[in-house]
Amino acid sequence: MTLAATSTYHLEPERLAWALALTGRLRAEIRKALVGQVAVVDQVLASLLAGGHVLLEGVPGLGKTLLVRALAKAFQGSNARIQFTPDLMPSDVMGHAIYDPKTERFSIRQGPVFTHLLLADEINRAPAKTQSALLEVMQEQQVTIEGNPFLVPRPFMVLATQNPIEQEGTYPLPEAQLDRFLLKVAMAYPSEAEEHRMVQWVTQGQVGEGLNVEAILPVANPEEILELQRIAACVRVDEQVLQYAVRIVRTTRDWMGITLGAGPRGAIALIRAARAHAILEGRDFATPDDVKVLALPALRHRIAPSPESEIEGHTCDDLLSALLERVEAPRA
Repeated sequence: MTLAATSTYHLEPERLAWALALTGRLRAEIRKALVGQVAVVDQVLASLLAGGHVLLEGVPGLGKTLLVRALAKAFQGSNARIQFTPDLMPSDVMGHAIYDPKTERFSIRQGPVFTHLLLADEINRAPAKTQSALLEVMQEQQVTIEGNPFLVPRPFMVLATQNPIEQEGTYPLPEAQLDRFLLKVAMAYPSEAEEHRMVQWVTQGQVGEGLNVEAILPVANPEEILELQRIAACVRVDEQVLQYAVRIVRTTRDWMGITLGAGPRGAIALIRAARAHAILEGRDFATPDDVKVLALPALRHRIAPSPESEIEGHTCDDLLSALLERVEAPRA
């Protein structure tokens, strides 16, 4: 959307009510398939509304693929899954040109990236050349094959996963690619009650370990998701809230225990995510609480702890949580 379109787009009360109702239905449908992980669902929805991409970090078996399929079915979008491996080539992701001897012409075979929701499973298992192939499509929402640009469907979101423990045979994502993800969402183990429900549900009357999304009803379409994104982009952000987000990001650059602070893109991501979170909460304005709630997922992949902090067992979340306690939030 252009700047001119942004300035003339008004968020009327009825549009806000429509957005709140639609996001509520999306939440409800996704939770039919995914047990627990309430914060994860909200953060992924916030990234979708903000037009961003998500890096999901968690051990296998927590429902990452199920989340993508559930979200895609809820808004009638297409989805694809790519298992990243050391021998995966960029053409396996993007597509390539094929020569047809009958017609004596080259035709373009589009890769799995041409979808609404792309699950890049274990993205850090592929070499840098293949990882970087995603940079253009994540930033420009287009793919260049044989010198010709091809647009991917909209809305388009990459949900990439990586295992936080297993590092053998992996290629850590460079800072330039990490910065392309709006949020880094941490998927924790479910509670005992949630795990009990999950095991009971999956093993009762079901053969194998298929991802069952039959109960999910389509409650939106891609065009309505694009409208939600336009609405989220018009959420009001007070100057004090904007300054609060910028102060948080700038403080990461001087905070003890952090050797590499977040760049300007961190503050931009924080405001975009806060706007989307405000829509999920039914408001047409962002608050300091919206910024604070999204600070960890928006910044944890944009900072680097010092060696001393790592030796002492401090994680990025620990450092950011301590920082948030010290940065004063504006009062109403």
